[in-house]
Amino acid sequence: MKIILSGSLGNIGKPLANKLVAAGHDVTVISSNADKKEAIEKIGAKAAIGSVSDVAFLTDTFIGADAIFAMTPPNLGGKNVVSNTVAAGEAFAKAIQTANIKRVVMLSSIGADLPGGTGPIAGLHHIEAVYNKLESAAVTFLRAGFFYTNLYNDVPMIKGAGIMGANYPVGIKMPLVHPEDIATAVAEELLKEATGKNIRYIISDVRTPGEIAKAVGLAIDKTDLPWVEFTDEQSLQGMIQAGLPEEIAGLYTEMGSGLRSGKITEDFIKGNFSIDGKIKLEDFAKEFAEKF
Repeated sequence: MKIILSGSLGNIGKPLANKLVAAGHDVTVISSNADKKEAIEKIGAKAAIGSVSDVAFLTDTFIGADAIFAMTPPNLGGKNVVSNTVAAGEAFAKAIQTANIKRVVMLSSIGADLPGGTGPIAGLHHIEAVYNKLESAAVTFLRAGFFYTNLYNDVPMIKGAGIMGANYPVGIKMPLVHPEDIATAVAEELLKEATGKNIRYIISDVRTPGEIAKAVGLAIDKTDLPWVEFTDEQSLQGMIQAGLPEEIAGLYTEMGSGLRSGKITEDFIKGNFSIDGKIKLEDFAKEFAEKF
């Protein structure tokens, strides 16, 4: 199959490209960074260098492809993040329609069933709506959990204050996912026959923040590492002080509030969806310790 992957060689793109190339598929990887061209070609894929907001570039790249993995970059542009993300999704959709692509897998998120109150996830809700209007393409909306790798953002807090924390409490249920489990699920979906529009959740584990702090603490020899719940204002100001742009800090604070209320996770938890990922929290904690 001829398969186009967006997301460059990131935490999802690299293992996904390796899987598909190893299976003998003709793989093209989209990257906005020309410096990635050599690395992409080194793994046996073709490089397409350009912007995911450029309809003409995407259309030219997509023509003749059997399947597309569509992933819009997080925090696109630094300002007007949600609208920029939606615009990129609309560019993908126009290119998919023009190039007459029949199979699409879109990386979405838990909480994408909601139109707002979810921080940056809101952009994915609107992109799902755009892709739902694609007439000729079978689309799988792959709704991922909270990335384990986001926990690396807590390293300065652990080293500086001896805590982990966010603006949601110690006991909520959090669907978690490893990027490599996402890559496996994307590969499965790209290669299977499908019709219509379908939702699949990809989750590796469901744990509480308290369990996250315990597992990480054990892995890094800080067995008393606590999870501390912050107020929304404390969370917002902490992220701004750490150097995040105010808009992005505000979106992440809103997402944390959505996790605290349970609305972001409600569709997955109440829907009794399967946990398909293989990499559990304790497995990731070992990876965390190696990079700590």
